[in-house]
Amino acid sequence: MKVRSLKKDKVNIITLGCSKNMVDSEVLSGQLLANDIAVVHENAKLDHNIVVVNTCGFIDKAKEESINTILDQVALKQKGKLDKVYVTGCLSHRYRTDLEKEIPEVDAWFGTMELPLILKELEADYKAELLGERMLATPKHYAYLKISEGCNRTCSFCAIPLMRGAHVSRPIEDLVKEAEGLVKKGVKEVMLIAQELTYYGLDLYKKRQLPELLNQLAKVSGLEWIRLHYAYPSKFPIEILDAINANPNVCNYIDMPLQHASNNMLKAMKRQITREEMEALIGAIREKSPGICIRTTLITGFPGETREDVEELKDFLRRMRFDRVGIFTYSHEENTTAYELEDTIPAEEKEARAQEIMEVQQEISLEKNQEKIGHIFKVIVDKKEAGRYLGRTEFDSVEVDNEVVINTDRKLEPGQFVQVKITKAYDYDLEGDLITEWSQIESYNQTRKT
Repeated sequence: MKVRSLKKDKVNIITLGCSKNMVDSEVLSGQLLANDIAVVHENAKLDHNIVVVNTCGFIDKAKEESINTILDQVALKQKGKLDKVYVTGCLSHRYRTDLEKEIPEVDAWFGTMELPLILKELEADYKAELLGERMLATPKHYAYLKISEGCNRTCSFCAIPLMRGAHVSRPIEDLVKEAEGLVKKGVKEVMLIAQELTYYGLDLYKKRQLPELLNQLAKVSGLEWIRLHYAYPSKFPIEILDAINANPNVCNYIDMPLQHASNNMLKAMKRQITREEMEALIGAIREKSPGICIRTTLITGFPGETREDVEELKDFLRRMRFDRVGIFTYSHEENTTAYELEDTIPAEEKEARAQEIMEVQQEISLEKNQEKIGHIFKVIVDKKEAGRYLGRTEFDSVEVDNEVVINTDRKLEPGQFVQVKITKAYDYDLEGDLITEWSQIESYNQTRKT
């Protein structure tokens, strides 16, 4: 097969899965740029000759998407439109041996922690001094900040430790330096991500140090919003809320995956917490940080889940009235402890249960949104779509939460903060009128949590 030749390599990075994968891709692209290698993310022009597919291996649907993407790129290579196809990320890490046999057309496979090896294959040098240097794949006004890698938890359904290893925290000073660099690039909002945020610091400092990290990041000039994702409920360090309350630029928002509410399921999932303890924790969080937005994720269809368990989960949602809820159907993953259990619930039933539970949350979400009508919120402008500007409040993370439709004739820019008076509420979105550009950020910060 004749392959087209290019005078200079151009690498296209395709990222699948979670925001942690996105950060890995951004770091890889930063290293390539430092080696004078042209690099793009999700390039639709097809003017590149090398592809790196950063895969997800978390659940069945993600694995299927990863494999299909690899096959698509291999097909382009076979047609002479690509010179090389490389694969990295979680799927590659977990199933490399099998994949090498099944898809031999891929030029090389890499695990999740093999950045120097990828660079070597691309004839680039790993530059350790490029701390936090990334080519952002997100719009320039927000970015993800990965504060640790791996996980020490032993949840029975989860394969992440198999792919990402044990928990390793990054030093506070490194994270602050990276945040400062992101702000210089125009970033206004950073979302702290990890497999398990609340474990941060135990390995490096022998104690949980997320509150101290928040306090230090909050001092970064120009960083308007800091948002917390993936906090584990068991042994939750309540002092995190002191840092949220003390720092106006730390969003009054926390993402805490609970996975279920039935004690039978929580025990089977090895979540190290009971429903009663979760309810007490949610109550304590709301008492300490009134008005906080709590996002959670749930799993339906875990082996042994009964109708009673589903009803209990629905009752839990009605009692707790979470602001945001995401839901997954159980995926039977090899080498997890839950894999020893029989996966007897049909896929259609898992989906039906997920829909049933989300209908409960949909009603709660609409009621909570309706309560916002008439109120004014600080909103970050994300984009213009179909002639209307879309943004978010501090209570909404990008892509997974509510959006605010901003009604205005004025020209707005992505990353701009504005005041919006809410006039309409929908199940998962809000609509409102632009009041004025927000020029008194300090004044707002002093009053927003009272």
